[in-house]
Amino acid sequence: MIRLYSLFALIDIVLIICALISCLSAEEHEIRALPRIVWVILILLFSPIGGIAWFVAGRPPRPVKLSNGTTWRPGSGFPEKGRPRSPDDDPEFLNGLGARQKKEDEDLMKKWEADLRRREEELKRREQGGAD
Repeated sequence: MIRLYSLFALIDIVLIICALISCLSAEEHEIRALPRIVWVILILLFSPIGGIAWFVAGRPPRPVKLSNGTTWRPGSGFPEKGRPRSPDDDPEFLNGLGARQKKEDEDLMKKWEADLRRREEELKRREQGGAD
């Protein structure tokens, strides 16, 4: 039993040392979620949870090699070549959208005017029919 506890203690010490070295050697602007001093306190006071939390949530993300040979860092957005284009970025789409909307508005206005004329004619016929 003592061997098991000593093994856990050794693993805990190694985890704390590795997490501290990783935290203290990381660039300040790359550390995620919390400031460096808070991470150091978490690693030292809440062992082994603090060290595990550092490796899961605080450590700088690693760059990823893409199939075309370029490097992409998580959080840096899409690579420019494969970047999807949204409709808001396409001026042709926006121009067509304005023209389409204008045509739909004109058609709707014509329908309303025709309906209004029809109702007015029906009303005039009723008034003329009732007056006779």
